[in-house]
Amino acid sequence: MKKIEWPEKTKGLLLLLLLLFVTAAFLLKEEPAYTLTTEEAREPEALGAFDAEADGTGSEAAEAVNLLTEEEQKQLQKEALEAAEYCRELYKDIRATERESEGENNTFLLTREQQTAITARLGELGLVSAADNINMVNYEKVEDFYAAYQEGKDALITIFYVDPEGGMSALTFVYRKGGLQTHFTAIGWDEGGTPGIRGSGTNNLKEMKLTGKGYLIYTNEEVVAHGNLREYFRVKPLSGECRKLTETYVSGLSYVDYKLLVTDWNSSNVEEILTPSLFEDLYRIYYGENVKPERDRIPADIYEEVMTACLPVTPEQLRQHCGYDEGSRSYPYEKILPRQHPPFGEVVDYTRNADGTITLIVDGVWPDYNSDCAFTNRLLVQPQKDGSFRYLSNSIEEKELEIPVSD
Repeated sequence: MKKIEWPEKTKGLLLLLLLLFVTAAFLLKEEPAYTLTTEEAREPEALGAFDAEADGTGSEAAEAVNLLTEEEQKQLQKEALEAAEYCRELYKDIRATERESEGENNTFLLTREQQTAITARLGELGLVSAADNINMVNYEKVEDFYAAYQEGKDALITIFYVDPEGGMSALTFVYRKGGLQTHFTAIGWDEGGTPGIRGSGTNNLKEMKLTGKGYLIYTNEEVVAHGNLREYFRVKPLSGECRKLTETYVSGLSYVDYKLLVTDWNSSNVEEILTPSLFEDLYRIYYGENVKPERDRIPADIYEEVMTACLPVTPEQLRQHCGYDEGSRSYPYEKILPRQHPPFGEVVDYTRNADGTITLIVDGVWPDYNSDCAFTNRLLVQPQKDGSFRYLSNSIEEKELEIPVSD
């Protein structure tokens, strides 16, 4: 097993200020952005690269020498604009709806259905297209590109990414004369709904890997400050039912902030996973919104309602293990600070049991360690008639990496 060296916890306020600063710089200067990630579930990344001095190295990053000719770069931008124009009517309808509900503005959020429609429209042109939690369209072309890359043949492929915030990006992977790069073109919408280029850039890649499950994981030579070590796309399709089960039962759970996913447990030893840090995510899953603590405390009735609904525990067990205070009839609130690039889980198989429970087979995907199956969980859940559910047990098996140890 590969041993993991854990990153330190990110200071939440500092990270937020940094993200706001970089985002503002990007919007004002329209410098090239370079953020493309899919699947998951994770904290927002910085939207622009800044020099190495800001990252503490004391020198500016070397500018990549483009493997594409100037004419080829212009052609890629032309094709990107043509692709956006082909989807213009879809965006126009979406923007009209947004104007009616929220007023005139240049930003809007796309629903899952809208992103699916746009990726399908791009696919009609024979283009490769992707969006968060949606199967990649024409993914076979990426597999063909990777096969040529492995054989040492010059090749390129462009993946169009439909941003949930209304933009579109074209990321072209180029392998030529032994060099490997990405060329990035960002597209936005001008006044009147006309697509326009918002930025472009080139990055050298250190490595690229298409995993057995179909994740294309690639590593930039120069990493954006506070960005990902590795970026990725899920190339091979995942069944709609597995995606739905992932979104319902697994998305939002952490492998590193508490023990629910990294400990073998059931009703007989559930006390082993009871820590104050577990409440925040279970509250969000149960209520569909973020918790609002009162002076860093959670009233006992709310705390016990959520925890007993989501886990096979009693109020007595909670009061014994989760810091209950009799005087205030409350529990301590422990905020989860974001960690850089944690693993995330995805359901790859499942069994609907005769008693109404569901056994989920969950693979831990950890792109920063080049793994699409770091470990595997068997997570037993019990759906309720009111739409809620309870986690009944978990077991975990090491695969490509060691099981994380939560604090």
